[in-house]
Amino acid sequence: MRVLLIGDSCTDVYVYGDVKRLNPEAPVPILEPKREDSTKGMAWNVFDNLKAFGLSVFMLTNEEKIIKTRYIHEKSNQQILRVDNEPEIKPLPYEPPFIEDRSAYHKPPHVVPPKEWYDVMVISDYNKGYVTQEKLFELVEWFEGPVFIDSKKTNLPADAYIKVNELEYEKMAYCNYENLIITRGGEGAEYKGDLYPAEKVKVFDVVGAGDTFLAALTYGYLKYGTIEEAIPLANKAAAVAVSHRGTYVLTEEDVKKILH
Repeated sequence: MRVLLIGDSCTDVYVYGDVKRLNPEAPVPILEPKREDSTKGMAWNVFDNLKAFGLSVFMLTNEEKIIKTRYIHEKSNQQILRVDNEPEIKPLPYEPPFIEDRSAYHKPPHVVPPKEWYDVMVISDYNKGYVTQEKLFELVEWFEGPVFIDSKKTNLPADAYIKVNELEYEKMAYCNYENLIITRGGEGAEYKGDLYPAEKVKVFDVVGAGDTFLAALTYGYLKYGTIEEAIPLANKAAAVAVSHRGTYVLTEEDVKKILH
């Protein structure tokens, strides 16, 4: 099964340390860094989790490097500060249909196989500039097949499966989308008025859980053929993600447990 993934990506940096005193100049904690981790985030996290389910993924994303640095009290896992370094992002430079010449499949680095090559398209849009409003609608119209969208934008194509969280749902310009999946944190996910309960786990970190949900939702749809059967699988995958610190990518063992 093949996926075309388009979206904004970043590097997530986690600086863990101890806090033993407050700044005498202001009531803020002073973090003493102990260690640093970095992982690929946003659309890259979706990519890695799609791959974890065994899917073949072709990805289009920004070349400019977005870096999100989180400073965290290691013992409590409490985030103290986040610093985002966001350069200007150049929009997706391709126009659908991208390329029609099948002989060009293996030409590097920016050749996109034709839409017939894919079973589904996934758009992970953090609204950083890579996917413009106009391009979002163009992509859905061009692809014709099933499209899954997770976007920070408020005006979205109605002909797609749209995944939003509760806060994003409240900001949407239009809420009567036929295929709207609303994630509701510890409660689960809602689709067409039905609530699909979340797995009950101890939550360590919610960073990237939406990306994991999106990847698992896509896989579940491809595997079972319906959103109703895909959502419980996505809930299981998101529960695994929030059970770990930082941006988490599902392991082979995780996937086996989720599927069984």
